[in-house]
Amino acid sequence: MSAARYPVLELRQYTLHPGKRDALIDLFDRKFVETQEAVGMAVVGQFRDLDDPDRFVWLRGFQDMPRRAEALSSFYGGPVWKAHRDQANATMIDSDNVLLLRPVDGQLGFPTPESARPPAGARSLPSSLIVATLYHRDGPFDETFVEFFDRHVQPIMVETGATPLACLQSEHAENTYPALPVRTGEYVFVWLSRFASLDHYRDHVQRLARSQRWQDEVLPELSAMLAGSPQQLRLAPTARSLLR
Repeated sequence: MSAARYPVLELRQYTLHPGKRDALIDLFDRKFVETQEAVGMAVVGQFRDLDDPDRFVWLRGFQDMPRRAEALSSFYGGPVWKAHRDQANATMIDSDNVLLLRPVDGQLGFPTPESARPPAGARSLPSSLIVATLYHRDGPFDETFVEFFDRHVQPIMVETGATPLACLQSEHAENTYPALPVRTGEYVFVWLSRFASLDHYRDHVQRLARSQRWQDEVLPELSAMLAGSPQQLRLAPTARSLLR
């Protein structure tokens, strides 16, 4: 397996003023994709949260923590952000819900995109759905948990139609760009999967509910290893999202 494409990632969840999500997405897809990538970061994907009309979710990746600081300093100190920050910030109530993540073993990063990013001005929305499942724990997700996930959870997910795209966990390195806060003191394991459509996702949920092995064996053992119920984000890619 090849090395991770994005050794450091941010999962960013923005709470927006009611009715402002499409305005932010339009601005983001026009002005903030290529301009961020030009200074050394990767805009991995941007999404509408299907379960919250006022939430915008996106992922960006970096080569390492020092270069994260350099890229963020260049972008947020540069002319494009300065020209449009007031317009962007006016859509937001909160932009500090940010998880700093890394691939679980240095290799389970996102696969190479199947196609190029649609050009600026694209309006056609993908039919696909990206689902991010967040597990929480009171301590680190160790090799025992990762092995359990690989041997027992992932195979059932694949059998029922949810092939994981990436498995990530908390990156506890010091925030190298403190002007943008990140959540600290948490242990999170995130896995992302793709579905061809919302109907395919619903079929997966039904098949999982009918799986006796999942319900009687794997789910109880998994739940015992976690702190609280998992959080699931059902994410519809924007017209220009690379992850789709």
